[in-house]
Amino acid sequence: MPLQLLFIHFRRYQILLLFWYILFATVHGSFMNKFGAHMLFLYPEYLSKVNMLSTLLVGSAVGIFIMCWNITTFILHSRDFKFLAATTQPFLKYCINNAIIPLAFLGFYLSEGIRYTAYQELLPVGTIVQLALGFLLGFSLIILLSFLYFFGADRTIYNRLSPAEKQTLATKRHRLQNFRHRNRHRYRIDWYVGATLRLRQPRNVAHYDEAFLDRIFSQHHLAAVFSVLLVFAMLVVAGFLQDNVYLQLPAAGSITVFFAILIAVAGAFSYFLGNRALLFLLLLFLLLNVLYQQNILDPRNKAYGLRYAADSLRPAYTEAALHRAAHPDSIRQDSLQYIRLLNTWKLRQPTSKPALVIISCSGGGVRAATFTTQVLHQLDSVLPAPVLSQAFLITGASGGMLGAAWYREVYRRQQRGEITAAQLPALRSAVSQDLLNPLFSSFVTRDLLSPAQFFTYQQQRYIKDRGYAFERKLSANTQGWMDKRLSDYTAEEAAGSIPNLLLSAVITRDGRRLFFANHSVRFLTRPGLEHGPAAHADALDFNSYFASRGARQLSFLSALRMNATFPYVLPNVWLPTQPVVDVMDAGFRDNTGLETALRFVQYFDSWIKENCSQVLLLQIRDKPEG
Repeated sequence: MPLQLLFIHFRRYQILLLFWYILFATVHGSFMNKFGAHMLFLYPEYLSKVNMLSTLLVGSAVGIFIMCWNITTFILHSRDFKFLAATTQPFLKYCINNAIIPLAFLGFYLSEGIRYTAYQELLPVGTIVQLALGFLLGFSLIILLSFLYFFGADRTIYNRLSPAEKQTLATKRHRLQNFRHRNRHRYRIDWYVGATLRLRQPRNVAHYDEAFLDRIFSQHHLAAVFSVLLVFAMLVVAGFLQDNVYLQLPAAGSITVFFAILIAVAGAFSYFLGNRALLFLLLLFLLLNVLYQQNILDPRNKAYGLRYAADSLRPAYTEAALHRAAHPDSIRQDSLQYIRLLNTWKLRQPTSKPALVIISCSGGGVRAATFTTQVLHQLDSVLPAPVLSQAFLITGASGGMLGAAWYREVYRRQQRGEITAAQLPALRSAVSQDLLNPLFSSFVTRDLLSPAQFFTYQQQRYIKDRGYAFERKLSANTQGWMDKRLSDYTAEEAAGSIPNLLLSAVITRDGRRLFFANHSVRFLTRPGLEHGPAAHADALDFNSYFASRGARQLSFLSALRMNATFPYVLPNVWLPTQPVVDVMDAGFRDNTGLETALRFVQYFDSWIKENCSQVLLLQIRDKPEG
C-alpha cells in the first residue's frame, strides 16, 4: 500500500506535490537562494532569537502541513482503499502508509539544518542538538494532538453504528483480497502497514454493502474537514491579534502553514467539483475582478498619509500631464532651491572649496541595511569628522537606504546630544533585526484569511496588511525614531545639519521613477541635460505631483517601504492617480543609486566646478558588482 499511495500521488493531483517540491527546493537552497529563503527554514528566528522555541514553532508548522496533506489525500484517495473502513483507526493506518514523502522531508530537513548550523552558523554541538530537538518536539506535539483527536472521532463513529453493524465489523477476519480480480478499476493491495508497524493483509470487503462503507468514510471525512476548519478558525483569530509580537510566527512557520491551507483548498476544489473545478475558479476570478473594478473590494496597499478619496481630484497620469509636470520653469524653480541647499551645506564645511560627497547604497534587504550601517560606522572611526557631516546627498535602493536612513537618524540624535557613546553599538545594529516574521505572519492571517482591519494615520483610514506589519516592525526595531512624516526632516536638511535623503520607487505601468524628497527634484525627471520643452520625462517628483493629495503628510516609513517593495514579499503601493498606478522596489531601475547620483552631478556641473574641489561618490555595495 505505501508504494501504491506514492504512485497515486504522482499519477493524480500532481498539484499537491508542487508544495512538497517547493519545500524540498527551499530547504536545499535551490529555490530563492539569493533571497535567503533557505535560512528562514534552517535558522528560524522568533522574538529576534534563534533557539529551541523558534525551531519548535517551525516543527509545529511542518506538523500542521503534513497533517493537512494526510487529511486532504485521505479524503481524495480513501475510497480506492475501501478495506480501511473495516479496520480500527482507518485514518491512522492511512497516515502510516502515506508516510514516505513526509519521512523523506523530515530526514532531509534535519540533515540540512544540522549541516547549515554547523558549517554556516558555526554553532556548538549542544546548541545544534537543542535546535533539532525543538523541531522534533514541535512536530511530535502536533502529530500527537492530531491522532488523539482522530482516535476520539473513531470512537464516536463506532458508537454511532448499530449493534448489527458492530457485530458485522467484529466477526469478519483479515483475508487477502485480489482487488484486480474482483474489481478491475481499483488498485491491487496485497499488504499494508498496520498500527503496530507490521505488515498486514487487507480485509475482504467485497461482501460489505457499499452504502455502509461510504457512510463510514463520509463520517471520517467530516471529522477531517472539521479539524482543518478548526485550524482555519484559529488563524482567523490570530489575524485579529497579529499586533501581538508573540503571535508573529517564524517566517518559515507562516509559509508552511500557508502551504497547508493551499493544500486543503486545492483538495476541496478537486473533491467537490471534480472536473468542474477549473471552470469554477475562472468564474470566481471574474467575479472578484468585477468587484475589484467597482471598488467594492479594495485590497490594494496605500501610502500612509496620502488622501485617496474624491476621485475627481486625482492628478492625471498621462503623457501630457507628465510633460507639464516637468516644465522648464518648474525645473528651474527646484534647481534654485537646491543651489540654496548646496550653498548652506558649503558654509558648514571646513574649507572654501570642499569635496562634494554623495553616498549611494545598494539594495539587498536586511543584509544590505546591515552592511551599509557597518561601512558608515567604520568610515567614521577613521575619518577626522563624521562622514555624514561631509555628505550632501544619499541615494540608493531597498535595504541600503533602510540602513542609511537609520544611520542618519542615529547621527542626527547624536548631534543633538540625545545619545551617549555607550548606546551607539546597539543602536547601529538595530536595523539588522528580523523584519520577515511579522510580514509573513500578517500575509497568512490578515491578507488571506481574516476580515479587513483598519487603522488611522493623519486622519486617513487604511487597511492593516503585510505592508503595515512591515512598517510596525521596522519602527519597533528602530525604537520608533523614524515613525514620523517624511517632511519632518525638511528643516534640518535645509539647514545642512543632516544630508538630504533621496528615495525613489519604480512605477510598474511604464518603468518611470518616482522620487521622494523633502525638496522637489523636478530637475531629475528628465534624462541627462535634456531640459528643453520637448524633452522626454522619464521620472516623476512625488512632492509636487501629489501636493493636492497631502504629499507633505506622507509617512517616512511608507516612503522607505516603497523604496524597498520587492514584489509579492511586500505589496505594491498604489497611488491616487487617474488612471491608477502602483510602485515597487527602486532596485528594478537603479539598485545602486548610481544613476540618480550621476544625474544630480551632471545637472549641477557648473555649480560644482565653481564651488567644489572634487566630487567624491561613495558607493556602498553589499556584494561584488555583477
